[in-house]
Amino acid sequence: MAYTTIDKSDEYFNTVTYTASGPGQSVTGVNFQPDLVWLKRRSAIGNHYLVDSVRGVQKSIFSNDTAAESSDNYVTSFNSDGFSLGADNYTSPSTLVGWNWLAGGTAVSNTDGSITSSVSANTTSGFSIVSYTGNGTAGATVGHGLGSAPKVIFVKNRIDVCNWMCYHAGIASNAETYYIELNTTSAAASYSGAWNNTAPNSNVFTVGNDNNSNGSGNSMIAYCFAEKKGFSKFGSYTGNGSADGTFIYTGFKPAFMMFKRTDSAVDWTMYDNKRIGYNPNNYKLRPNLSNAEYSTAGFFEADIVSNGFKIRTSDAEVNTSSGTYIYMAFAENPLVTSGGTPTTAR
Repeated sequence: MAYTTIDKSDEYFNTVTYTASGPGQSVTGVNFQPDLVWLKRRSAIGNHYLVDSVRGVQKSIFSNDTAAESSDNYVTSFNSDGFSLGADNYTSPSTLVGWNWLAGGTAVSNTDGSITSSVSANTTSGFSIVSYTGNGTAGATVGHGLGSAPKVIFVKNRIDVCNWMCYHAGIASNAETYYIELNTTSAAASYSGAWNNTAPNSNVFTVGNDNNSNGSGNSMIAYCFAEKKGFSKFGSYTGNGSADGTFIYTGFKPAFMMFKRTDSAVDWTMYDNKRIGYNPNNYKLRPNLSNAEYSTAGFFEADIVSNGFKIRTSDAEVNTSSGTYIYMAFAENPLVTSGGTPTTAR
């Protein structure tokens, strides 16, 4: 029986929470030098800031917005145990959360596709950051460096005002014929201009001629995720409309979960194990909105358990009867270690 190859999930993904203290602040506790830092103000309205090592620091894109890449002074460095913040940092008493992923450090040239890409890839954890210049040609291919087919891809045009173009293998059996937008409430839609009706493979993903995924002459950035047993899971489920909701088996205790209904226009939702972090009061953020953290007393949507998560609401965002949903989840720790030893139980 094959077990996980990742016993310490927080060496590849980790969440940190902190209180802002203004310019020059260093945030620690990540456990590695991150390649992707996704930051969100919890205590008040504020954009979701995504900064990565391939584009470089002081260059932000926003999951809740169509805006082109911003040259700012927010994240100023990636450090061995976290990151530093510059003049655009919030000040106290703002509280924030940072979700951090390890890719492969310095990007390398990848010529697997018809478009040469620049890739920072971690084949162990199944995460890569891919930079490429679009050519506007349907059927163009882009190397992702993972060695296995990604199940989730987020693409953003860095130059133009564009929606995020997202691929998720759980949308349908022919997911390559659909796309969904990270920055909107829109349902999944069938459209060949996104992925040219071609599923990603172990070397490349294919793009159509849409400006959101393949803008001619435009700098593009893609975040690619391949599933790894005991560390990440990207799937789908059908809601039952009950407070005694669906249980989703992941094979690990989740540290982070993100959901989206695919058959109707509702918000995305995000949870993690650090903001409160205990059942049943895991607080919600929405990647498509700048809203503050939703922290109404007693509000909860999902229990985190040792081998997955259990939906605890009939709310349309996660559990309408017969509604279809996609999710992505990363582990706090696997259910069983690489040596076959059980870990946590709850």
